Amino acid sequence: MDEPALPESLPESLPDPALAGRSAAPRVRASWRRSQGYGVPPDEVVPVFTGSPDTGSLLYECAHRVLSDLQSTIANEPVSLMVADPAGFVLARLGDDVSIHRALDRVHLAPGFSYSERNAGTNGLGLSLADRAPTLVRAADHWVTDLRGYTCAAAPVLEPGTGELAGSINLTTWSDSSSELLLGLAQTAASATSALMAVRSGGRLVRPAPRGEVFRVIGGSLAPDDGDPCVTPAWRTAVDRAAVAVSSGHGTVVVGEPGAGKATLAALARRRLPGRQRLLHARAPEAGDVAPWLELWTPELRDADTCVIVSGLHRLPAWAAGELAHVLAGVRRAGRPQPFVLTAPGYGALPDPVARLADAVVEVPPLRDRADDVLPLASWTARQERHREVAFTPRAARALTGYAWPGNVGQLRRVVREAVARADVVDVHHLAPEVLDAGSRPLSRLERLERDEIVRCLTEPGTTMTRVAEELGIGRATLYRKIAQYKIALPRAG
Repeated sequence: MDEPALPESLPESLPDPALAGRSAAPRVRASWRRSQGYGVPPDEVVPVFTGSPDTGSLLYECAHRVLSDLQSTIANEPVSLMVADPAGFVLARLGDDVSIHRALDRVHLAPGFSYSERNAGTNGLGLSLADRAPTLVRAADHWVTDLRGYTCAAAPVLEPGTGELAGSINLTTWSDSSSELLLGLAQTAASATSALMAVRSGGRLVRPAPRGEVFRVIGGSLAPDDGDPCVTPAWRTAVDRAAVAVSSGHGTVVVGEPGAGKATLAALARRRLPGRQRLLHARAPEAGDVAPWLELWTPELRDADTCVIVSGLHRLPAWAAGELAHVLAGVRRAGRPQPFVLTAPGYGALPDPVARLADAVVEVPPLRDRADDVLPLASWTARQERHREVAFTPRAARALTGYAWPGNVGQLRRVVREAVARADVVDVHHLAPEVLDAGSRPLSRLERLERDEIVRCLTEPGTTMTRVAEELGIGRATLYRKIAQYKIALPRAG
C-alpha cells in the first residue's frame, strides 16, 4: 500500500470567493480563515461581555502601572492603551482621548469584553494571543468591517519563570493616524510588564522562550535493558491506558504537569507495539523557527515504523497549529496505530485544530502522588549519569521521598545529577538546598543565599546546632528563628 502524500502547506484559497481577492500577509490571511471557521460575522462585532474584569491579578497590577507611565509620555495622542488576559478579555483601558474611547465603546473594545480571535475575528489583540507574537493589524486587515477604522498593535506578555502566556498589551489608534512606532511601544510595554511581574513575584527571572529541539530516541527514553523504574499503581495504570489507546489506533494525547514524564509515558506505550521501536520527539520551537521545524520532522510521519511524539503544542502560533493539524490529519490511517502521540499540560491547552485529532486523553500523575517512584527514579538517573550503581544514605533517601517535587521528575533528575557529580555515596548534604526547604514563598536573592548557607551548615556530617550557630556567627535563638522562617526541614539522624 502506498504511503499517503504529505500536503506541503495549507491551501491559500479562502472558502468565501468574495474574500479571495483581498491581499494581506500570510498570518493575516490565516487569521481570516480561522475567523470564518469560528463563524464570526464580518459586518459587526457581536459583544461578548464577561462582567467586571479581574483587577486583583498580578498581570493587571503590573500592566496598569506600565501603561500609566506610557500614557504620560504620549499625552494628548489619540491612542488607547489596553491590557487583556490570555483569553482575550480586556482588563483595563487607559488614554486621554475621549473621542477614540467613545468610538471603541461602540465596537465593544472595552474592559469586560472579549476581543479574542474567536469572538471578534482578526484584530491585533486577538492575533497576538493566537500566534503568541507581536502583531500590527491595520485598517483593511481586520475581519470585521466595523474595525477597519482602527489600527491595532499588540504584543504578548509572558509569565515570569514559566514563559507561558499571561496576556497581551494592545495599543489602538485611528487607521489614518501615524502607526509606525505603535508596535514598538506595545512590545516595550509588554516586556516591561513581564519584568515588573518578575520583581513583584519575588525576584524570579523571566525564562527565555523555549528553543526548538528535534531528536531521535531509540527504543523510547528508557533503555530496553533497564525497563521502567516506576512502580506505583497510578503510573502503571496510566501506561496501560496509553498502550491500549495507541494499540486501538486512537489519536492519543498525554497530559500532565511540566516534568511529570509525559513523553516517557508515551514512549513506553508505543514500545509495547510490535515492530514499532523507532521514536522521534519533536518539541515546539520559537515562533520564528516553526516553518523549518515542521519541514524537518514531518517527513518521518511517512515511516510506518516510526512514532513521533509532539510536545509543547500550546506554544505554537495559531497558523502553525492549523498547518500541523492539516499534516497530521493527512497521515491518519484507518485500522492502524496512529503515527503520532501528542503531549500537553492539559487537553484544554491544545490548539483547537489539533485537539480535534484526539480520540483518547491519558493523564500522567504528578510525582508528589507517586512517592514510591522517587527512589527508583533517583537510582535510575544516577546509574545513567555515572554508568554504575550509586548508593543513597538513609538520610538522603528520607529527604528525597519527603520532598513534594513541584518540578516533578524533571526536577528530581536535575537534583540527582548534581548530587552524583559530587559524591560516590549521596548523603543529604550533597542534595540541593531546595530539597530541604519546605517553604513556598518566593525568596529574594539575599534570602536564598542565607537559606542555602544555613542548609549547608546543617547538613555537614556530625554537626550540632551550637556549632552551626557559631559558624554562621549568630545566636542559637536566631538560628532557630531562621530555620522556622525558611521552613527548613531539619535532617534526622541516620
